[in-house]
Amino acid sequence: MTNTRITDPEILERRYPVLLRQFGLRQGSGGDGLHRGGDGVIRELEFLETLNVSILSERRVFQPYGMNGGDPGQSGINLLQRKGQTQAVNFGGKNATIVHNGDLITIMTPGGGGYGAAVVKPAPAAKGKRKAVAVSPAATRVTPKRAAKVSRLGGGSLGALEAAQLDF
Repeated sequence: MTNTRITDPEILERRYPVLLRQFGLRQGSGGDGLHRGGDGVIRELEFLETLNVSILSERRVFQPYGMNGGDPGQSGINLLQRKGQTQAVNFGGKNATIVHNGDLITIMTPGGGGYGAAVVKPAPAAKGKRKAVAVSPAATRVTPKRAAKVSRLGGGSLGALEAAQLDF
């Protein structure tokens, strides 16, 4: 099985003696920024017979970096829980072992790094003083309605992003 094309659960369970117990997005694993990094995924596999299992994965030690002021995404982690044990152990990014019926491996892929620094806007304060507060990236996200108000390369975050893409 590879992550390159995200094997369908039905195909995975048909080809290998495993039960896919969980498969979904790893909520909040993407780095913060003007444009949030993509979330990773979580896969939990239960083995139905004794197998020799290997894993080769990246970004388990070093976080995926953010760009242009964006925050890094969360590192990935691979956990192995033996049948009858209550705690899982970190299996590492590159490893091999023999698993038995009832053992579980949980694969949490890293999130992507964010792009662009979070926007800071001044907020009104009491007695005429102004105080800076952080604004969530969702509040500054470019929607089709907002994009219609910004001319191509017309400034703002959309213009800066378009200009950066033209440099490549």
